[in-house]
Amino acid sequence: MQLIWLRSDLRQHDNTALAAAAARGPTVAVYLLSPQQWLEHDDAPCKVDFWLRNLQQLSKSLGALNIPLLIRSAEHWDQAPAELLKLCQQLQIDAVHVNEEYGVHESRRDALVAETLKAEGIDFYSYLDQLLFKPGTVLTKTGTYFQVFSQFRKVCYERLHRSMPALVKAPGKQAALKLASDPIPDAVKGFATPSEALRTLWPAGEKEAQRRLDTFADAQIDYYQSERDFPAKPGTSQLSAYLAAGVISPRQCLHAALQSNQGEFESGKVGAVTWINELLWREFYKHILVGYPRVSRHRAFRPETEALAWRDAPDELAAWQEARTGLPIIDAAMRQLLETGWMHNRLRMVVAMFLTKNLLIDWREGERFFMRHLIDGDLAANNGGWQWSASTGTDSAPYFRIFNPLSQSEKFDSEGLFIKHWLPQLAGLNKKEIHNPANLGGLFGVADYPSPIVNLSASRERALAAFKNLPSRAATGGADE
Repeated sequence: MQLIWLRSDLRQHDNTALAAAAARGPTVAVYLLSPQQWLEHDDAPCKVDFWLRNLQQLSKSLGALNIPLLIRSAEHWDQAPAELLKLCQQLQIDAVHVNEEYGVHESRRDALVAETLKAEGIDFYSYLDQLLFKPGTVLTKTGTYFQVFSQFRKVCYERLHRSMPALVKAPGKQAALKLASDPIPDAVKGFATPSEALRTLWPAGEKEAQRRLDTFADAQIDYYQSERDFPAKPGTSQLSAYLAAGVISPRQCLHAALQSNQGEFESGKVGAVTWINELLWREFYKHILVGYPRVSRHRAFRPETEALAWRDAPDELAAWQEARTGLPIIDAAMRQLLETGWMHNRLRMVVAMFLTKNLLIDWREGERFFMRHLIDGDLAANNGGWQWSASTGTDSAPYFRIFNPLSQSEKFDSEGLFIKHWLPQLAGLNKKEIHNPANLGGLFGVADYPSPIVNLSASRERALAAFKNLPSRAATGGADE
């Protein structure tokens, strides 16, 4: 008997470990509920709810193949080896199959489980699945992990030209086992159930993920490059939550993009090429997690930036978290995050730069807050994005490159449509006034909208000074963007 231990791979199709288990014999699936570990990892309540809803869908589709899905508890991953061993012994399991996960805690957990099972004569197999390339196989000429995305991408393209990762065939129906699936809980302790409105935005299941991918590849991918930076437009695929939970695979995404682009990676439709690059950014940050494990231990990728004199400003941090900074594009973006569990990617950069540069608050505060609210929260991508914006990370923005939230707002939400949607109290302002209501002065200002909590130009100078004072930083000038 084979056991597939499901984690961030909640799908039946193109699932490497599931297909491998089923090919070897009768298969049972298990999922471990680990609420204590999830709390330690700052997983968002809406994300945990999304996992549970996807498990309910997966349980039905596996049930149609006579593969029971069992639910077990390991509050903390330290308990996973004993819990899985007990299950294996009860069911007389010959081998456990998993898809590789990355990050310090995940790697340690899997190594301990493998060791515990092998000591009892139970095989443990792990497979490359949530990435296109195994970490450690895309390296510089000197054998180190890449630190610059453009160089990493070039090698990935060369490899993809030589051999495309194939889709894995879904398993067929097996003979029925004398074992029933467990009910999937609707909630777990420590995680509140999100609003019905939020859940409606993110329906669970592979069918929905595939529908989004098909719609995007058929209709929107052509406009992706030109529209993805405009938060009021439906220019993005809305697949990130499904990728993070493994409800769809990067291979499925890559195949769909190539199909829409006549099989081309680097030429043809600029929208398809841009989106493939985004898949490779996701890949890059996971490789960074493995190659430079300090980033999963809350350390800056650039060690010299650990000396930055971040400000302790709890009131300003709270104003940022609660969408009351007095800068409409920042507050609208934070409102979107709080209400939907998601934020448009351009705005993730804008609000991150505002926190780390204009407020000079430690990027780790922002990283943690995002993880606690994002339905697509992913350690590698979230950390990579925050460190990029804070100029502490790999391939990061030069420290003097500081987004001006007002010019970003005018450029990417010129009509103020996004702002008006999330901040209805500003709906009466025209497209010139809406980006900076403070310009109207107290008499004409919006009654229930706050004044800006910070002076943008003075705070920019403060950030430049803090970065210039770092050891090993050459003082260089720079410009707003």
